[in-house]
Amino acid sequence: MNIKHKNHQLSALKCPMSRDDVDLFSPGAQEHWYEAYPILHETEPVVRIPGEGTNSSTDGFILTKYEDIAMVVKDPVRFPPRIHQAIDLLQQTDPDTAIFRQANAMLLSMVSLRPDNELYRAHRQELTDPWVGPGANRHTEMIKDCISRLLDACKQQNEIEFISSFARPLPQMVMANVLGFPESDIPQLAEWGAAQVAAFVYGQGHRNILSPEQATEQMKLLAGFKEYVHEKVLEKRRSPANDMISWLTQVHYKALDRKLTDLEVNGIVYAMVIGGLETTQYAIEEQAQLLCEHPGLFNSLKQDRSLVKNFVEEGMRLRSPTQGLSTRVTLHDEEFQGIKVPKGSLLHLRYGAGNVDPSEWIDPYQLNLSRKAVTRHLVFSAGPRVCPGAGISRLEQNLAWQGLLDHLQDISYCDENSFEHQPGIMLGTLRLNLNLHWTKKQS
Repeated sequence: MNIKHKNHQLSALKCPMSRDDVDLFSPGAQEHWYEAYPILHETEPVVRIPGEGTNSSTDGFILTKYEDIAMVVKDPVRFPPRIHQAIDLLQQTDPDTAIFRQANAMLLSMVSLRPDNELYRAHRQELTDPWVGPGANRHTEMIKDCISRLLDACKQQNEIEFISSFARPLPQMVMANVLGFPESDIPQLAEWGAAQVAAFVYGQGHRNILSPEQATEQMKLLAGFKEYVHEKVLEKRRSPANDMISWLTQVHYKALDRKLTDLEVNGIVYAMVIGGLETTQYAIEEQAQLLCEHPGLFNSLKQDRSLVKNFVEEGMRLRSPTQGLSTRVTLHDEEFQGIKVPKGSLLHLRYGAGNVDPSEWIDPYQLNLSRKAVTRHLVFSAGPRVCPGAGISRLEQNLAWQGLLDHLQDISYCDENSFEHQPGIMLGTLRLNLNLHWTKKQS
């Protein structure tokens, strides 16, 4: 975080100067995460959170060191995903009970399609990789078209609110086209997308717990999304098109030697929406801020487009869109950085801290486009459960900056910016007002 930003004065939490000042989950903490991480790395790289494990009798532990986080995410057998507990519960639950009926479509589809690591791998290779993983390049021209249309809508303006004008609508348009939703439905889809990630924005503590009222409102909204997707699945079964939902209704899933049910397709779509919007939006708007804060960098990228890939990767490393998630459980007694962590503890993997760990990165807070092995950051996690949508997110970011470099001479901050961030665990700036310096042919 740039310490000159006004948000340090606006924050409800003061800038931390010592370990006693650090609280990663208090209101306003988002403005100070990158001042807190050096303190934790030096004084307390593993933080115990009493009584906040998988239940009240176990504890949570925040891991901030790259080596610890990387080891955990690369070994889902030794450190099983927390969601497996929910899957195990549903497998033993009568489908007619309230618990089963209230589960979201993604979780229900996981019970049948990917309840273990072997099927998770097959699910990814067969069902998602062809569309949003290594096969994402099939969408290149479509993404370029989305970028072109967004820039055409902005080209008469010298000042824009960058997030609502570009960074947010781009992944929304892309995901709608990938799945086969009409772009005219994007406003409603955006509302449902916000409901899906509500816990990561408004949830409290490292477990992202919503209040009963918030949880009820979320369930109400997502019921509408489930119905919408169900109707689209039926429509695509009747009249398949060249989109992911149509393909999912037709594909023969080799791992289970059968086709997918409507509910299973619905669950995959749920996962695509929840994972396909937030990371890309936040990454692009934070990269725009890095360009504004490094005079001359925009022109350097414009002159040497081969640097764009490293810029995107370094931008994500420096300002991780998802700062951390409490996703893994210790199956055995463990030890991290000399701290004993009992069996059954819940691990909060602080990706944002791991990506600026001085033990792993030279000058970790510096943007270095010559950095070696630049993709080994933890923005998309790592190992066998790396984010399935990493491929399409990277493609969108790279194409976005290629398009912006084509049309602009430079970007800079407008005078009116507070740089305040949304609550929760995502690094999301609320508004970003930019000056656009167009090339002559655009003026």
